Amino acid sequence: MTSSRYAAMPWLALLSEAQRAPVAPDDSLVHALRRAAAETPDRVCLAYFDGRLTHREVDELSDSVAGHLAARGLERGDRVAILLQNSPHFVLALLGAWKAGATVVPVNPMYKSGEVGHVLRDGEVAALVCSGRAWEAYLRDTAAGSPVRIVLTACEADLQTRDDPRVTGLDRLPAPDGTDDLTAVARAGLPAPEGRDPDPSDIALISYTSGTSGTPKGATNTHRNILYNAERQRTGLELPDPPVYFALAPLFHITGMVCQLAACLVSGGTLVLAYRFEAGVVLDAFAEHRPHYTVGPSTAFMALAAHPDVTRDHFSSFRMISSGGAPLPPALVERFRAALGPYIRNGYGLTECTAPCASVPPGLEAPVDPASGTLAVGLPGPETVVRIVDDRGEEVPFGEQGEIVVRGPQVIPGYWRRPDATAETFPDGELRTGDIGFMDADGWLYVVDRKKDMINASGFKVWPREVEDVLHTHPAVREAAVVGVPDGYRGETVKAYISLRPGADTDPGELVSHCRERLAAYKYPRQVEILPDLPKTASGKILRRELRSRTSDG
Repeated sequence: MTSSRYAAMPWLALLSEAQRAPVAPDDSLVHALRRAAAETPDRVCLAYFDGRLTHREVDELSDSVAGHLAARGLERGDRVAILLQNSPHFVLALLGAWKAGATVVPVNPMYKSGEVGHVLRDGEVAALVCSGRAWEAYLRDTAAGSPVRIVLTACEADLQTRDDPRVTGLDRLPAPDGTDDLTAVARAGLPAPEGRDPDPSDIALISYTSGTSGTPKGATNTHRNILYNAERQRTGLELPDPPVYFALAPLFHITGMVCQLAACLVSGGTLVLAYRFEAGVVLDAFAEHRPHYTVGPSTAFMALAAHPDVTRDHFSSFRMISSGGAPLPPALVERFRAALGPYIRNGYGLTECTAPCASVPPGLEAPVDPASGTLAVGLPGPETVVRIVDDRGEEVPFGEQGEIVVRGPQVIPGYWRRPDATAETFPDGELRTGDIGFMDADGWLYVVDRKKDMINASGFKVWPREVEDVLHTHPAVREAAVVGVPDGYRGETVKAYISLRPGADTDPGELVSHCRERLAAYKYPRQVEILPDLPKTASGKILRRELRSRTSDG
């Protein structure tokens, strides 16, 4: 590394003194919560519609969950799967599992039975926490073929009384037979088991990747990985004390887990939860709770900006807004700022580096590469080294494209029980991301696209992101996704799927012409299909894989 051009870390010159300050956490979020409960016991920790839980209450309620799990036979190192939306129940289950010495397996609530079954079996999950409705609908049968032996069910209508029909609409039902009610367990007043506090090197999460490139693998995020990035958020965001965070990203996703929940806990702040994303509910929560920070995918900001009731006042309390989990088109950033005020700060990370490894700090704006029109995703942190390498693993000069590789305290040790995949993705502990990008001489990182999504049209490389960014400059376009489709003459050709902004009108021919005027002849889409909405993961990432399947099926 001493001879590396990237070892000089040119991005350090652009960071503030506080952002450059060393961070070396050596405990866990359990300890952070206990400190907050001791120092600010009556400060609101979780706000959920009209419900409020203080730091002391969250500490006590999660103690009781831990005590119950231990009494039911959960051992240190066992796995606890949590399949819940953004509610206090998720947080209590997470902290309770950690206090019991367990590893948490966050599960996407949008997963179908087969996907959940894979996670339960691959993770050898001993305990499952889910909604009573999901248990009755399909999880009872799914869990029957897995190692699960302890089940806690939650009614997300608990811990609040507003019952907003736009998102909850839940009946308060007793816990299904064979399960224990999470709220009742939390209120039982049980002590946490002694001697089970997590060590920094313990696996905190087995975070299954979204599966956009195949069967999901379990990334082993340690407590130290999580706390490092949480502390980086705390020291780098320059938020008021105490800060108010809004959970726009789902907590089961690494971005929501680290940049919202973990950062809030280490800051002793308040986390506002709203069950799941519904644009009107989110805007009402902004007006009620006046948050200082949130992070979410660009698709969520598109939906908020398109809501008929949105005003600049909804965003007036924010000190910073970040985007992560999905590409951020430069046109959206400027359109959002012109209409609503805030500048959306880009960020970049993966589950394998415990959310961010580069972001746009306060006081700076991400440059746009003049040649490609790509918006920079940010600057790495002071203990993080990001390099760009070619197919042989050799570094390329600043400005040239290659694969992004990352080394730093947030990079995980590997995949759960997948030594071959670990050796391939983490040679010598360095993360090979599979993303193509470049870095300029000042240290700004640019992500071009996923390596596997490159389109080969008549021998020319076409990166979908570049075409999508051009589509986003059309005033009618709300969402855009570009894929390669088979073509008898060109081998592959470019196809675009788009959804329209409310009240907008256009046609495929106009969109093709829009791109043809702005892109090289081999890049512009030959086919455009307009859909009501584009398929997305629960974290808001557009699923190009499903769009490719749609083309092949059609």
